[in-house]
Amino acid sequence: MPRFFRLPCLALASVLLAPAPSFAAAPARPNLLVILADDLGYADLGVHGGRDVPTPHLDALARSGVRFTHGYVSAPYCGPSRAGFFTGRYQTRFGAEFNARVGDESRLGLPLAERTIGDHLRAAGYATGLIGKWHLGFSPDRHPLARGFDEYFGFLVAMHNFILRADREPEFEAAYSRNLIYRGREVQRLDGYTTDLFTDEAIAFLRRQTSRPWFLCVAHNAVHTPLEVLKKYGDRVPAAITDPERRGYLSLLIGLDNNVGRLLGHLRESGQERNTLVCFFSDNGGAGQKPYLSYNTGRNAPLRGNKGQVLEGGNRVPFFLSWPGTLPAGGTYDEPVISLDIAATALAAAGRPIPPEMDGVNLLPWLRSEKSGAPHAALYWRLGPQRAIRAGQWKLVDWRDFAAKRQSGWQLYDLSRDVGEQDDLAARHPEIVARLSRDWENWNRGNIAPLWQGSSTEDPTAPEYRPQKTKKKR
Repeated sequence: MPRFFRLPCLALASVLLAPAPSFAAAPARPNLLVILADDLGYADLGVHGGRDVPTPHLDALARSGVRFTHGYVSAPYCGPSRAGFFTGRYQTRFGAEFNARVGDESRLGLPLAERTIGDHLRAAGYATGLIGKWHLGFSPDRHPLARGFDEYFGFLVAMHNFILRADREPEFEAAYSRNLIYRGREVQRLDGYTTDLFTDEAIAFLRRQTSRPWFLCVAHNAVHTPLEVLKKYGDRVPAAITDPERRGYLSLLIGLDNNVGRLLGHLRESGQERNTLVCFFSDNGGAGQKPYLSYNTGRNAPLRGNKGQVLEGGNRVPFFLSWPGTLPAGGTYDEPVISLDIAATALAAAGRPIPPEMDGVNLLPWLRSEKSGAPHAALYWRLGPQRAIRAGQWKLVDWRDFAAKRQSGWQLYDLSRDVGEQDDLAARHPEIVARLSRDWENWNRGNIAPLWQGSSTEDPTAPEYRPQKTKKKR
């Protein structure tokens, strides 16, 4: 059976007894939907073996298309990961290496010279919308409406309360002084629950699109902290789970799954399902290790590591692509891919050229068996002192041990037999270490220095930051 694409056993038997499958020609201008989760644990979805709570809608989305078993993001933190996704470029190319926090807003966030997937698709005649978390700048010229999106509803910063009350000023961490909900550029006072509200807004956006193809990114804050429990979701967490933090996380996951089902249900009911390319992924791995500010109990097993680390648990994420009738359903794709590929794939699906500066590639020819082999010769990561390269079965990694406050030095793992990165082979294969470290250095020459300093967990040279809760007036 080919390594690059597998079907479940029953489906494979059907294929062997039937003519080779053929897929309809892709629509010339399909709709494009990206659903983005925040800090989702790799092992918490049913399709990845999670059993604490059911995730039927996300599992169904995975089965409706292709599930990437080696799907990565370009950074294990929210902001730089999003910078990579939105541009299709390694964010270290343009200095967005760390989370944008507080400071000089003229320097923080996605550099103005970078074009987003929204810019490209709006220029191609698409209606473009962004709903939810941005985290790529706070100044007016870095607002989503200035970065390729016709419509925006959400928040600009790293984290937000889930439960909203219009009659109450929310409490925030001092680091997130602009923790407000906006419609366009106007602050909103709302009652509700963000995961539900974002889906309401997404469905409303889709209902307004009657004359043009559309691109919509729904960037949920679930399952990021704070672990606020809405009763209708919290009541569905099994009583046997008693850890209050884990219960909070699972209630957020139930809400996320429920709302993914609502949104995909609208696509079916409105007749848009077969004309819509849907992508789901998480911006990084689960934050299942204390003492992160955003510790959420997310589980990444059998992967090692967590959010913030360039180990597999920080960078390998749930990642699905579905396009009924155009892409095969029910299989897995086992070659490494990365979130940078989403922008290139979306542009190709829309019939647009892929800009030469993009590091991502169009995945459609591989998923339709028109190309063989791996889409990438290697994938790369840099986050402060952390470094990694994945080339075939090999991963060379220099990761940050936060508990010990030290770097590991180069370690080599054979992911084909050691997905948990337990058996360091560096001493046994010095020639592979030399080759891959040289490849990483060659790649790194195309990067620039970070444009701003990170937090102490991103950048050990940064001072410790312990924000105090405070109230901010609107």
